[in-house]
Amino acid sequence: MEVVIRQHEQQCGVTAADIIADAVACGATTLGLATGSSPLSVYRELIRRHRKGGLTFADVQAFLLDEYVGLPPGHPQSYAHVIRAEFTDHVGIASDRVHSPDGIAEDIFGAAQAYDALITDAGPIDVQLLGIGANGHIGFNEPGDELASRTHRVKLADSTRRDNAGLFAGDISKVPREALSMGMGTILKAATVILIATGERKAQCVEQMVHGAVTPRLPASFLQLHRDVELYLDHSAASRLSPRSRP
Repeated sequence: MEVVIRQHEQQCGVTAADIIADAVACGATTLGLATGSSPLSVYRELIRRHRKGGLTFADVQAFLLDEYVGLPPGHPQSYAHVIRAEFTDHVGIASDRVHSPDGIAEDIFGAAQAYDALITDAGPIDVQLLGIGANGHIGFNEPGDELASRTHRVKLADSTRRDNAGLFAGDISKVPREALSMGMGTILKAATVILIATGERKAQCVEQMVHGAVTPRLPASFLQLHRDVELYLDHSAASRLSPRSRP
C-alpha cells in the first residue's frame, strides 16, 4: 500500500482525482465508483476538470460498488440515482454506461451473478474508488467470519445503517436492511485501487487496515493483498499510523 497524507479532505480529493484523470486521459475505460461522503471531494474535482479543463469521460463505463435491496433506481436514496446526481450526469457519462447491481430483481442471486458477469465482460476495472466504513467495511462487505468473493446479498450491520441514516432524514427505520455489494474478490481484480478516508472516526480502522492481520473481521485488510493500492488520508484519519507507514 502507498499511503499519502494530506492536510484536509479537499486535498485528498484533488490528489485522488489526479490519479483518475491521468488514467482516463491514458485510455482507461472502466471506473469503479463508490457513493457516500468519502468520494465527494474526488467527484467535485473531476467535475471541475471536465468543465474547465476539457477532461472527457466519453469512452468510460462506470460500475457501482453496491446498491440497496428494495430501492428502485429512481429512488432518491438509491445509489443508482445518487451517483448520477453527484457525478456521472455532470461529466457526460451516458446513463446506459452507468451500471449498478439490480436491487429490485425478483432473483437477487441471479442479479448478483449477472452483475459480476457484466464487470468481467467489460473489465477488468481500471481504477476502483473506495471509502471505508468505521467498522472497516468496504462497499457493503461487512465484518464477519468469512467474506463473499463475488457480488452478493448482504445483511447490513446496525452500525452501517446508523451511519447511512442521514441520507434518510435521520430515520434509521427507513434505511434498507439488505444490499447487493461487489465482493472483495471482485474489488481486488481492479488494476488500481484508490481509497479515501478522512476524519478521526476512521483512524482506528485505517491503522488496522494498514498494520493489522488480513481478516474477514476487517474487510478492508484484504486490500493488503492487492499490488496497487493508494490510500489518501487526512491527518485525522492517519493519526494512529506508525512512522513506518507515513511518507
